[in-house]
Amino acid sequence: MKIDYQTLEKKIKIDFKNKDLLIRSLTHKSFDKEKNNEKIEFLGDRVLGLVIAKKLLEIYPHEKEGILDKKFASLVNKKTCLDVAKDIGLQNYILTFASKRKKNFIEDKVLADSCEALIGSIYLDKGFNIAEKIILDLWSDHIKKSEITQIDAKTKLQEFSLKRFKKLPIYKLISNTGPRHKPLIKVSVKLVDSKSYLGEGKSKKDAEQNAAILCLKNIKKL
Repeated sequence: MKIDYQTLEKKIKIDFKNKDLLIRSLTHKSFDKEKNNEKIEFLGDRVLGLVIAKKLLEIYPHEKEGILDKKFASLVNKKTCLDVAKDIGLQNYILTFASKRKKNFIEDKVLADSCEALIGSIYLDKGFNIAEKIILDLWSDHIKKSEITQIDAKTKLQEFSLKRFKKLPIYKLISNTGPRHKPLIKVSVKLVDSKSYLGEGKSKKDAEQNAAILCLKNIKKL
């Protein structure tokens, strides 16, 4: 299977000295059990975290640690890595077992992990300064959005419950229905002596957030 890695290099504005390193960073273990991107992904995750943490401290020098932690988490999680990967069309350059069968389907987790591995390969090939520049360029829009990131509803509800009752909210999975690619998950939450509030979402996390929002509205804390 022939892949035009040069097009990817142009997209992210880099010319790899070690082309094999680039290819390895985009090779999943299902394609090659020996020469794959698992360890480079491990490195890339740390490089990404360092760059984003450094940038957030520059942008928000007086912000509380709790708020910085929320912004950081939203910028380095798998969802954001997936968004960045899709922005640069990374799915067109990844080698997986499906590639051997000439199929183009790439799972979201593989795509997000490959994004981190790509960062790791940039760091190894070009050093920290270039890696930092490319990360900040690729994450630019997401960093701008972090300016309006607030403490999420689940955290607010947790803080309220601990302060009022000295106990955490109780979340319960109610149902998980729908096809695998488009699930509908329902979760309930209740506080001490409160009724249960139901939230829905495409993931358990989203369902818990929506349940927490409804609960907060009813206790008039939003």
